[in-house]
Amino acid sequence: MPSELTDLVSDVTPGRGALRPARSWLHSDAPSLSLNGSWRFRLSPTASVTEDFAVEDFDDHAWEDMAVPSHWVLEGDGAYGRPIYTNVQFPFPMDPPHVPDENPTGDYRRVFELPAGWTDAERVVLRFDGVESLFRVWVNGVEIGSASGSRLAHEFDVTSSVRPGDNVVAVRVHQWSAASYVEDQDQWWLPGIFRDVTLLARPAAGIEDVWLRTGFDSGRGHIDPEVVADAAAFPITLRIPELGVEQVWATKDDVAPLDIPEVTPWSAERPHLYRATVSNAAETLSLSVGFRTVEIRGDQFLVNGRRVVFHGVNRHETHPERGRVFDEQHAREDLALMKRFNVNAIRTSHYPPHPRLLDLADELGFWVVLECDLETHGFHKVDWKGNPSDDPAWREAYLDRIRRTVERDKNHPSIVLWSLGNEAGTGSNLAAMSSWVHSRDAGRPVHYEGDHAGEYTDVYSRMYASVPETEAIGTDGSRVPLLGCTPAQGARQRTKPFLLCEYAHAMGNGPGAFDQYEALVRAHPRLHGGFVWEWRDHGILARTADGRPFYAYGGDFGETVHDGNFVMDGMVLSDGTPTPSLHEFKAVVQPVMFSFEADKVAVTNLRHSADTSDLRFRWRVEHDGRVVESGELEVPVIAAGVSGRVPLPPVTVAPDAETWLTVEAVLAAETAWAPQGHVVATAQADRSVRRRVPAARTRPEWRAGTGTLALGVADFVGGSLVRLADRAVSGPRLELFRAPTDNDEGASDEVEHSDAAVPGVSNAELWRREGLHRLTTRRVRVEQAADALRTVDKVSAANSALFVMVECVWTLDGGELELRAQIEPSSGWPTVWPRVGIRFDLPDGTQPIDGAEWFGLGPLESYPDSIRAARTGRFSSSVRDLSVDYARPQETGHRSALRELSLTSGGMEVLHLVALPDTRGRRPGFVLSRHTPQEIAAADHPHELPASVATHLHIDAAQHGLGSRACGPDVWPDFALRPEAYTLRLQISGPR
Repeated sequence: MPSELTDLVSDVTPGRGALRPARSWLHSDAPSLSLNGSWRFRLSPTASVTEDFAVEDFDDHAWEDMAVPSHWVLEGDGAYGRPIYTNVQFPFPMDPPHVPDENPTGDYRRVFELPAGWTDAERVVLRFDGVESLFRVWVNGVEIGSASGSRLAHEFDVTSSVRPGDNVVAVRVHQWSAASYVEDQDQWWLPGIFRDVTLLARPAAGIEDVWLRTGFDSGRGHIDPEVVADAAAFPITLRIPELGVEQVWATKDDVAPLDIPEVTPWSAERPHLYRATVSNAAETLSLSVGFRTVEIRGDQFLVNGRRVVFHGVNRHETHPERGRVFDEQHAREDLALMKRFNVNAIRTSHYPPHPRLLDLADELGFWVVLECDLETHGFHKVDWKGNPSDDPAWREAYLDRIRRTVERDKNHPSIVLWSLGNEAGTGSNLAAMSSWVHSRDAGRPVHYEGDHAGEYTDVYSRMYASVPETEAIGTDGSRVPLLGCTPAQGARQRTKPFLLCEYAHAMGNGPGAFDQYEALVRAHPRLHGGFVWEWRDHGILARTADGRPFYAYGGDFGETVHDGNFVMDGMVLSDGTPTPSLHEFKAVVQPVMFSFEADKVAVTNLRHSADTSDLRFRWRVEHDGRVVESGELEVPVIAAGVSGRVPLPPVTVAPDAETWLTVEAVLAAETAWAPQGHVVATAQADRSVRRRVPAARTRPEWRAGTGTLALGVADFVGGSLVRLADRAVSGPRLELFRAPTDNDEGASDEVEHSDAAVPGVSNAELWRREGLHRLTTRRVRVEQAADALRTVDKVSAANSALFVMVECVWTLDGGELELRAQIEPSSGWPTVWPRVGIRFDLPDGTQPIDGAEWFGLGPLESYPDSIRAARTGRFSSSVRDLSVDYARPQETGHRSALRELSLTSGGMEVLHLVALPDTRGRRPGFVLSRHTPQEIAAADHPHELPASVATHLHIDAAQHGLGSRACGPDVWPDFALRPEAYTLRLQISGPR
């Protein structure tokens, strides 16, 4: 490889040539020309391409077309390489700052016509909003410069190289460079020109940059303007028509702060924006201005004088077909979905997003933590040896990254924190970045989680802290040691606002414990909430050899090094489907809280600053899940942080049915993100008359029998159930196994507060070691009595002395069939169980069971530590819709607190079950699936599941919690399933 190229790809300098200083991304009426569209493209396997492709007369007819913006690995069905997913690992040897010679390099060419009149421009600027990773630029054969910083904007002065008529722009993009060492974010590596390319005509006496810093205090607004322009650009006028502002600055020295007597403040709840222009004779810039003041007062993070609680998500830019290419409609729908699910904050993990996203955040209303394009996580493998964060040679690269981050987005009111980056260890370069931010923008604090000792950041931030650790951080006077802190450093950190920049890892089915974290935030004002990891799965739409679509993850593209499905960790699936975890999040963080009293309900407004004037309040009464009464509550307008007690209507209580009162807060009018009537918050109160549970049926005398008999709708052969209501069936069989969730497979060491967990060993592995997925049964005895059958089975696994005794008693009284299953484990079980229950297998026959109707908790699934979104009611669903299509098949679909269940085929009931509570009042749950747990566990993707010939009904006495151990704490002990005796009671009948 030529030494010049070796030097370039290994150079830690952030840019060369005619690269211009960073500035705001502005909406200007100055002429511009989009160069998005079709470019000519060639991919080479190495960076050592010597051909001078940038000369004007180069013949590129043998090349192919490539869309800009795009990622070349997502185009051409693999013709240009494949995506690579890593979380912590580097997909190339760790030899900083060097990268391999095998370095895919994409050459781009495009001819453009310089618009008429542009020869009058003072400067012509070529802007790239995002290129991964290192790129070089030529115009008409003249090299302009090079730059790195994939998610950052770069502008080149091309004035001397462009000419009237046709021009040729050529770009060479190297997939790997020294910059790759500081861009090791948890995401796909996706090379190419993936954001906009724009040619800008900068007018003579134009306005180079503007920053309208704003403040708000007691109804008054404040603007502290900064204008970058030559003396010839003046006079310059600031106009805000809605406020009657028309401020003329005759010279640069006239630019000064101004106060506005009365303004409406901006907040994430009520994002009031004023349209402003900054203009002169040559150019008009349009801005959206939001008045708000960000400050830290003691250990409180305040906006406009009020404490902020971040109910946030970490958001990567990801699209299943376009990767990180920005799709504004897709982004707007994403943010609207966040608002509908009570998300109020975004951390832009782990780089600045496309600038239009921040316009949307300003408009729709989010607190934004704007993060720099920086992560060196792979150095963790070598104990941070050689980490660029503390290497002086990299200082300018680090400072360039934070400058480009802050300068581009400084005008956005939604941004309330600057974040230096993510998981880059610590060191002097990060401290230098923080110092630069503090000197440049005193109006926003600095965040960086890796500064555990709090040496250069303004807020205390952690990721995946356990519930007890979070409580210790928030508790005044606590002396519990903090991670990476001396006692003195820990004391200092406890004087700052605390936020969880990542928590509740939403990978697959999970996480649990949202409500525990939220309770701490409400109890300890120092705790300011956090950001769930993360918003959306990063699946890439792919197809099997026979054309079936699926969402691919790490390893699906033949990567040498990858991190599997760890990239599928969002509360929204790759196709945009909200998962049950998002519904759980919405319920836990809802901004209105209801507390029921005898004849009143306390309504508490938990919002930051908005009152409840935008809400209506509805109520309804249900008897056994059927609505019998409904209406609206007369609720006065309640200010933020205030409670009001409201009379409830008289509730008709049914003597022979459960009575449930539900209240809801709904939108009174349509908004930009939800229709009128959208439910914002809800709560239920049980007003049922307590009824005695029928005693278990007994038989005075049992005798040995063949077990071949009929009991009502049930037929038995040799003690085994073979038919129910004229349908073939097998079971009930003991089931202790569930297809492991991603959290079950998590092998983290965070098990201090777990139950029976082993550091570094997943619960799923412990279950497999105990043989829970391969249980066998020995029938101990079969007994009969009048209209009754009793079987006793001993269930255990090969090579294990542990066992479970299962006694099933079937009785028929007055034509009503009841099953009582008593499950009793032996002593000595060393692990928690994933589930304990019984399974019925229902072959398809001529009419497969394809749906369910039930009275219990729903409509979505629920688990012990993720149950707040569930409500008691009557629901129906197809079998397919009872499950969630996670990218890696796993346990899903459990509905808790079952009362009644009807199985349907073609819309007709074929089997009906009533579940009775046990002696402790516990009700079972159910799962209805087309595959067994063992089949699900064996598949890596949904399309690998075998063809189904039966429907499988699980009646679970209990399920283990979900936790967050895929990346974070294990299941809290209160929700762990310990091996112990359980009883199930079911009344079974045919169609009614």
